[in-house]
Amino acid sequence: MTAEQYLAARLRRALAEDPRTTELGVRVTVRGDHVLLSGDVACAERRAELEAVIHDVAPELTVLDDVKVTPVGEPEGREELR
Repeated sequence: MTAEQYLAARLRRALAEDPRTTELGVRVTVRGDHVLLSGDVACAERRAELEAVIHDVAPELTVLDDVKVTPVGEPEGREELR
């Protein structure tokens, strides 16, 4: 494993264990002094917290945020099964 892979693993663990995020579904890729976050979260607040956790753990990194907000809620309307 390279140093970047170890750092990415440490950041993924931080996102999973931090009570602000408890996020397992976000991908973390480290390239040099940049970290790319990608995936889906349920709200904009969670997306902002992801960046905050990364900055707390590795303030020297520049965060590139490609996380999309995909609201989760009750289905609307009826589903027709045939």
